[in-house]
Amino acid sequence: MAELSESETEQVWMVERTFSADSPHILVIVYATPYGERYLQQERAFNRFGGRAPEVTAAIEANPDELAPVEDAETRERYADEAARMMDRHDPDDAV
Repeated sequence: MAELSESETEQVWMVERTFSADSPHILVIVYATPYGERYLQQERAFNRFGGRAPEVTAAIEANPDELAPVEDAETRERYADEAARMMDRHDPDDAV
């Protein structure tokens, strides 16, 4: 497998969106690679008093160094299934 240069990114797809258990005004978004083997978790704050949640797109470009391995086979399969569903239904820049 060829190594990616620092300027190259990897497309990851939104596979999970929840609110933080500790802070309900924090949106937790998980993006994963198409086969579910690596993921990136992001947290976004929004004003819970009438504010809108930050826009989440179907996919983003991520630095491969920021992606963590998915250790659990069940989670890997779930992420792969969800990434495939997102790829089938949305363009990467679609708000979801």
